[in-house]
Amino acid sequence: MVSKRGRLDQFIASRLQISKKSVRGLLIDNKVRVDGHYAKSVDLLINEFSHIVCDGVVLRQYQACYFMLNKPDGVVSATLDEKHTTALSLLHGVEHDMLHIAGRLDLHSTGLLLITNDAKWSAALMAPANKVDKHYLVTLANPITQEYVEAFAQGMYFEYENITTLPVQLTLLSSHQARVVLREGKYHQIKRMFGRFRNPVVALQRESIGDIYLDNQLKPGEFRSLTKAEVDSVIQH
Repeated sequence: MVSKRGRLDQFIASRLQISKKSVRGLLIDNKVRVDGHYAKSVDLLINEFSHIVCDGVVLRQYQACYFMLNKPDGVVSATLDEKHTTALSLLHGVEHDMLHIAGRLDLHSTGLLLITNDAKWSAALMAPANKVDKHYLVTLANPITQEYVEAFAQGMYFEYENITTLPVQLTLLSSHQARVVLREGKYHQIKRMFGRFRNPVVALQRESIGDIYLDNQLKPGEFRSLTKAEVDSVIQH
């Protein structure tokens, strides 16, 4: 979803099919309230979450919402899909029209999935310039060694895209399990990096994005709203 910022007079004129001169008259007569306050300026900037009332009629009342979902295996990170259950379909009782996913997961990857209708917030969350760490728990088919740690720390060159990944932190947890910390998310990046060692990923779970951690009280398929602290942890520019 694209953030819909614009001038108040343009919005009202378009919504009510009246002239901008008529909008000025409404403001002068105290007929327009934005977020509970009488609007006085025609060039007041509004966005998709501005609550706008004109002469007692609500013209816009969307509210920003933020959810975390514990994504199960086999659920697709999409709004619509003909073959698989979608992540949004698991948000029972929530209006889906304006929602989108901030940071997708592969079909068989599990764990933290963030869903919102706030495009500015999700863009800040995913922006490489903000250097947001993403933690993953990875289980491999074959044993992993210190050699992996060094290779991940150097970054890897992917010839198909002609790119070199940023350095990746890899911590060995056991012979077949590791924690991976990324600051970017290239296509199937973790699986492809382990693929250099011909070591298939058996399971991949996202544990956190920035300061937002998967709630361990959520069972696969369950969701909850983010707390104010979690929402505010994302720096928006």
